[in-house]
Amino acid sequence: MKTALTLLTTFLMASLAPLSSAADAKTETAIIGGGCFWCVEAQYLLVKGVKNVVSGYAGGQTENPTYEQVSSGDTGHAEVIKVEFDPAIISYKEIIDLFWDAHDPTSVTKEDGEHHGKFMPKGTAYQGNDYGTQYRSAIYYTSEEQHKIAESSKLEVQKKWKDPIATEIAPLKIFYPAEDYHQNFKALNPNQGYVRAVVDPKTEKFKHKLEEKGKIKPDAK
Repeated sequence: MKTALTLLTTFLMASLAPLSSAADAKTETAIIGGGCFWCVEAQYLLVKGVKNVVSGYAGGQTENPTYEQVSSGDTGHAEVIKVEFDPAIISYKEIIDLFWDAHDPTSVTKEDGEHHGKFMPKGTAYQGNDYGTQYRSAIYYTSEEQHKIAESSKLEVQKKWKDPIATEIAPLKIFYPAEDYHQNFKALNPNQGYVRAVVDPKTEKFKHKLEEKGKIKPDAK
C-alpha cells in the first residue's frame, strides 16, 4: 500500500511540474525608465499583452532605497517599471519600440541652471518638469539578447530624432519594487494634482499611439 501511494505521489508531482514550467514560460520581463514611474506605469498598463507593471528603482548603488532617498538624486537609482508581458502576444522588441513613444529619450539639460530650488548641472536628465538623474531615460536588460534588441532599436529610432538619444542601456543589477502607495498610482489617485496635470495627458497621448499601432488592450481606459 505504501509503495502504491509513493508511486501515485511521484506521478502527481511529475505531472504537475511541466504545467508550472509552462505557466512561467508565458511571462517575460522588461525593465525601463522614462521619467516619473507614475506616467510610464500608466502607459504600459494600456499595452496589449502586458500582464502586470510594477514601479520601482534600479541602476544605483543604494540597497533597498526609499522614495525619499531616490528623490534626492544621491542613490544613483532611476525610477523604473518592471513590465511583465506575454511574449506570445507582444515581443520584447515591441516593448522597447513602444518605449521611444512613451517619452522624450533625448532630454537632458543643455545648460547649467536652477530648477525647483536645486542646482542642476549641464547634462542632467529631465522629463517635463521633473529634473534629476532619477528621471533619466533607461533600459536595463536581463540577457544579452535583450541587450542586442535594445541597442538595435535605439539605432533605428535615432533616425527620427534630431538630438542624440540619451537613454542609458545597461545590465540590470537588481530591481527594487517601490512602496505600495506608488503602485497603480494613476488609477488609485485620479484627482491627484500631478496625475491630472502630467500623467493623464501623457497617457492619453501614448494611448493614441497604441491605437494607431494596434497595440492597445481592448478594455483600455
